Amino acid sequence: MPLITVKVFKDELNKNQSRELIEKITSSVTEVTSEKLRDVTSVIIEEIKDGQWGVGGNALELDDVKAMITEQ
Repeated sequence: MPLITVKVFKDELNKNQSRELIEKITSSVTEVTSEKLRDVTSVIIEEIKDGQWGVGGNALELDDVKAMITEQ
């Protein structure tokens, strides 16, 4: 039974985005494994507070993620 955990910043995803992410991850897992696992595939989205996530020695915040999305 697959168990997938996704960590995002608190309030990074709205309800619709969370639902879509869960659906797409579940579909990806069943494509690779077996459609029979769809009903037993669990996806957990954990929210992390600003400043509690770091990359390359630097603490990140939700505003940093938003800036990455809007960069061209």
